[in-house]
Amino acid sequence: MSSFPLLAHDLVRTFDGRRVLDGVSLTAAPGHRIGLIGENGAGKSTLLRLLAGVDEPDAGSVVRPADLGFLHQQMPFDAASTVGDVLDDALREARRTLAELDRLARELADVPPDSPGYGELLGRYGATLDHAQDHEVWDADRRAGIVLAGLGLGEVRPDRALGALSGGQRGRLALAALLVRRPTALLLDEPTNHLDDAATAFLEEQLRGLPGVVVLASHDRAFLDAVCTDLIDLDPAVGGPVRYGGNYSAYQAEKRAELRRWQRRYAEEQEELAELRRAAAVTAHLVAPGRVKRDNEKMGYGHTAGRVQNQVSRRVRSATRRLEELEREQVPEPPEPLRFRAAALASESADGTLVSLRDVRVPGRLTIGRLDVPATVRLLVTGANGAGKSTLLAVLAGRLDAAGEVRRREGLRVGLLAQDTVFDRPGRTARETYERALGTERAEAVPLESLGLLGPRDLDRRVGELSVGQCRRLALALLVADPPELLLLDEPTNHLSPRLCDELEDALGAGPGAIVLASHDRWLRTRWPGDEIRV
Repeated sequence: MSSFPLLAHDLVRTFDGRRVLDGVSLTAAPGHRIGLIGENGAGKSTLLRLLAGVDEPDAGSVVRPADLGFLHQQMPFDAASTVGDVLDDALREARRTLAELDRLARELADVPPDSPGYGELLGRYGATLDHAQDHEVWDADRRAGIVLAGLGLGEVRPDRALGALSGGQRGRLALAALLVRRPTALLLDEPTNHLDDAATAFLEEQLRGLPGVVVLASHDRAFLDAVCTDLIDLDPAVGGPVRYGGNYSAYQAEKRAELRRWQRRYAEEQEELAELRRAAAVTAHLVAPGRVKRDNEKMGYGHTAGRVQNQVSRRVRSATRRLEELEREQVPEPPEPLRFRAAALASESADGTLVSLRDVRVPGRLTIGRLDVPATVRLLVTGANGAGKSTLLAVLAGRLDAAGEVRRREGLRVGLLAQDTVFDRPGRTARETYERALGTERAEAVPLESLGLLGPRDLDRRVGELSVGQCRRLALALLVADPPELLLLDEPTNHLSPRLCDELEDALGAGPGAIVLASHDRWLRTRWPGDEIRV
């Protein structure tokens, strides 16, 4: 095996005065597929760019194999270049290696084994042969066809210009070129973007078959579970980024065990703190000056008072020292997981139905013969892109007119988390927007910062300055803080970290009212506990 590890040591990178990476180290050995996870802004893409050499660290170093592929590098082709040009470039190294093997084989045939240069020539042939085997160069042309088909590009002609491809097709072509090349180290930033389920499954199989290093950043939990041998959590921690062995399921189990240990330690420390405060207060009262002596204390008091006083004082000092130490070093309170903060859960009413659809049509977008939404339903809406999932949610929400019969319970409170979130007053801060939408009393009862959906530095930024993902998180926060009777969620895990996705799914199970959710998230779909409708 001729692959080499990818090594990073104490990487530091700062943007606009904020340290995105602070002393990050990484060792990626051949055969390891490392997933980078964390909140948006945790530094996943930044780390990949440093590992690839596209960006330089402010401090630290990277040792990388010469044969490295990075998905988000711009392909060195203009819009007039063709799909065939990209594939020829991807196959160039394999074809060069085959030609070199043929040349060396011919030279070996012409050189006697006992001649002076034979040993060196044989060594060069062996090294080239190892490289050819690692990169499967004999199979490269056939592999190119398999990869294109697997990524949904099998019908794209080789003479098609890159400028005529969609953004998604260009992204898949860049990924295909890397898989055809089979570099020693492969760096991928959100590689499942623009891939359907079949193409994602194909990519998973391809990556598991690579002998070299793979480092990838992804929000796709099913993909992380299927591919990764290790995960690195870049979210801030006391000791810096934490590496977990295993796939996403193993990471999830370990994080839950960590939280249980944290909760248990916090509870034990709080109990000890309460006991120490009580002991210090009671003991101090016992030695307080001017305390009236009981009759049985007066005889011989002078002989024992000093000794008892000293013993009690030592206990007071010992308890006080321990109290001060524990108060200084106690673990913080564990964060509350995301949960819907309704005053009361919805219950079934007489007819148990919130919305009924009969023969509903939105021309060119949706046709539904019959659909009833009961008061406590958990309904997953699935279907291909463009099948009408978002349209159905908009009809249920009353935001889109449709032909046919749409009946809603009188006074029904409906909330919709749409894919595109726009706030009317972009000049207001996130905190102001939250408080005005909920009202002062509710906003104080459920503070925005307590939900963990927006970072502390984003709470007082104007919503017009927030990213698309941050705006969606703010919109989700409003629904979490004051959930409606009917909650409609369109791709709710988009722009959320894997950890928040897990928390949201747990919250949905116990959430109030009826929930109708449309999602392409494979992890969520395969674990959905409720009903399902395909459009």
